[in-house]
Amino acid sequence: MKRRMNARVVVLETVVAPLYWIILAASVWILLRGHNEPGGGFIGGLVAVGATVLWGAARGPSSARHKLPFGDPVLLAAVGVLASAVSGIPAWFVGASYLTHQSFMLPLGFTELWVSTVMLFDAGVYLCVWGAVSGFGLGLLAIDDDAGDEGADAAAPRARATTKAARRARR
Repeated sequence: MKRRMNARVVVLETVVAPLYWIILAASVWILLRGHNEPGGGFIGGLVAVGATVLWGAARGPSSARHKLPFGDPVLLAAVGVLASAVSGIPAWFVGASYLTHQSFMLPLGFTELWVSTVMLFDAGVYLCVWGAVSGFGLGLLAIDDDAGDEGADAAAPRARATTKAARRARR
């Protein structure tokens, strides 16, 4: 019986914790920067996916899944689609077409905040991309983990059986 080596990469596991938050901060910066310059929700979401998949590679796909907002990539993507869809509704209140850009000042008492429907749309795209592509990436990592857990000894008999079945089919 062969002994398997420990698959842990201690350096990656150590570095991933601060790196995850740095990459997420960069993705939010790209999201906010994209309103007036290159970037925005799609690119920011892809950068957030990089943080999630990096966490999944270091700590496992289930750990990365729990790290996502709402704990589920499908729910995260659905909330993103909902936010983007809702961003078009304020235009109807002023008699404009759906998804026509609207902006207004929101009084907060001590200051005012400039609010734009474009930012809500971009945030929705960000969440949708982060959820959808992270779900795909974590799914691929889970397949790799499942194959690695079985080991070469468990895969060999299945491979021989598959080869024998293919030979019988050709006859």
